[in-house]
Amino acid sequence: MKDQPLLGQVALVTGAGRGLGRAYALHLAKLGADVVVNDLTLKAHEEYGEALTADSVPKEIEALGRQGLGVEADVTDRDAVEEMIGQIDSKWGRLDILVNNAGGALFGEKAFKQMFDLNFHGTVHCCEAAAQIMKRQGAGRIVNVGSQAGILASQGQSYATSKAAVIHYTRCLAGELGPHGINVNCIAPGFVLSSRAIAGGRDKGELKDRLVAQIPLGRLGLPEDCAKVIEFLVTDLSDYVTGQTINVCGGYVKC
Repeated sequence: MKDQPLLGQVALVTGAGRGLGRAYALHLAKLGADVVVNDLTLKAHEEYGEALTADSVPKEIEALGRQGLGVEADVTDRDAVEEMIGQIDSKWGRLDILVNNAGGALFGEKAFKQMFDLNFHGTVHCCEAAAQIMKRQGAGRIVNVGSQAGILASQGQSYATSKAAVIHYTRCLAGELGPHGINVNCIAPGFVLSSRAIAGGRDKGELKDRLVAQIPLGRLGLPEDCAKVIEFLVTDLSDYVTGQTINVCGGYVKC
């Protein structure tokens, strides 16, 4: 169906219990995919008071007429990731889309080990496990989530460096998996109004004004702005695109 190009496909979105990951999961479901929602806890939305339309994100997906599966797992734990991918394989026998969203600037500026474990190694664990199914299928789409900080070094040494590693890993992995029919790309969000960002005051006052003044399009990003770019990267619109990083920043990143 033209309005549901992902009908019959299975997607995994990590860090999808709230915020940007939730937006990606719901958008993919609206496009027809059955979606696996991964997070440390499926109650992640409660931390920042994010209102859901159902008891959990998997339930929201089911309300859209698609199958939703919630898996609580830590992506920094390779064994837990492999168990999650095995669960998906057992249920559906396929995995078409992986969106590596889990991560964030959750530690101090020089907390390199913790930041790399979360942002980089978690992405690697999921890519390596998912690629086994995608290779078997001879097809798949992987979208890693970097950050403008990984391009401009604009937000703390450890976070910026870990996201830069994700961006370069995307290029390397695209070369490795391309011969297997697997596209690997990355998005680099700018200043987006996630529930965590809103809780931190990004949506008002001096902080908002200062950020907006640096954005040519004159507004902060919305989770759906990023979800639409992911739609491009996981549908046939991007069949000949791999190894690329797309800045979703309203023009803030100019390189």
